[in-house]
Amino acid sequence: MTIKTVSVVGLGYIGLPTAAVIASRGMQVIGLDVNQHAVDTINAGDIHIVEPDLDIIVRAVVATGNLRATTVAEPADVFMVAVPTPFIHSDTGEHKANLSYIESAANAIAPVLEKGNLVILESTSPVGTTEKLAAWLQAARPDLSFPQDKGDTADIKVAHCPERVLPGYVLQELVSNDRVIGGMSKACSDRAVELYSTFVRGECVVTNARTAEMAKLTENSFRDVNIAFANELSVICDKLKINVWELVKLANRHPRVNILNPGPGVGGHCIAVDPWFIVDSCPEEANLIRQARLTNDAKPYYVIDQITKAADEFKRPVVACLGLAFKADIDDLRESPALQIVEELTNKDIGDILAVEPNIQAIPSVLGDKGVELVSLETALEKANVIVVLVDHKQFKVADKTEFSKKVVIDSRGIM
Repeated sequence: MTIKTVSVVGLGYIGLPTAAVIASRGMQVIGLDVNQHAVDTINAGDIHIVEPDLDIIVRAVVATGNLRATTVAEPADVFMVAVPTPFIHSDTGEHKANLSYIESAANAIAPVLEKGNLVILESTSPVGTTEKLAAWLQAARPDLSFPQDKGDTADIKVAHCPERVLPGYVLQELVSNDRVIGGMSKACSDRAVELYSTFVRGECVVTNARTAEMAKLTENSFRDVNIAFANELSVICDKLKINVWELVKLANRHPRVNILNPGPGVGGHCIAVDPWFIVDSCPEEANLIRQARLTNDAKPYYVIDQITKAADEFKRPVVACLGLAFKADIDDLRESPALQIVEELTNKDIGDILAVEPNIQAIPSVLGDKGVELVSLETALEKANVIVVLVDHKQFKVADKTEFSKKVVIDSRGIM
């Protein structure tokens, strides 16, 4: 094993768990992040995100000295880039990837690169981004050779290995899931396999960088299309006065049918974002993928319309929105349809808005000046006359359903 030190660039929902797992295997891990609060929190043995059991492993590896965080890049054998890749909304309705975080990461690590280093892009990215990362590094370090010019003999190895984990199960899936490893040359792939084999029990499947990039986009686009079918079905069932939850259960009794449950939309940094990268690359061909995105993006507005009609029945409506995160039992608000719905409701001025989100401590800044009050579930049930279930957090699932019987309930998650 020639890899002794790993630098993980970006200590968020993917980077920090990855850094902690690698450190738990005995390697020295340097976490690099621009957020001083995150760095200080990690160095104190604490975490700044919500992920089951992550606090335990971070505390352990920080105590042993195998993990430490910094805001300044340091030399390492491997650099793993796990920074955000959001999309940019344009006036024309296009959704283009914002690769500025990856470029900034390249510029941060370039000065400390040394011959023999491996750079891995873990961030979900449009096809061709790994090549752009290599080009940015090459421009900053012309004294080193890169695989786009020298192939297997390059000084610096570059590969793409997209993360494929589910929030809430990250530590488990980092280890158990297969990994798709796409090197810019065979030597790049071999070097990446050497690293991932130290902590991945699943299979390390080797391909090229472009195919690895497209594999992750394809996985999330597949899921997005299936969610769009469920969401469209829920709207149709409302119009036909059919219980969509019962319908899905009945249809799924067919041995070759597995319809997903509908919801208020699609959130998170993956499914709500990645399909647009394919659409942007091939706008004339990606028709089904585009329509699925449009269908899922429209679902929050359908829920908002339902809430508005319910609130109109009361002289002094008080609407309690249960959940702000993009999925159950996490604190991640990125691209959250629940958060979008609450924000849109405040713009409509339909009445008092209460938010119940047990995984956060303060109201999000986007709602900070709009009069939304963050309350407990008990307070919401006491004050509200309209209850809206937007996220199926465990606290909502186990709540006494008789407490909801005197309220108007709009349940976008089917927990009632």
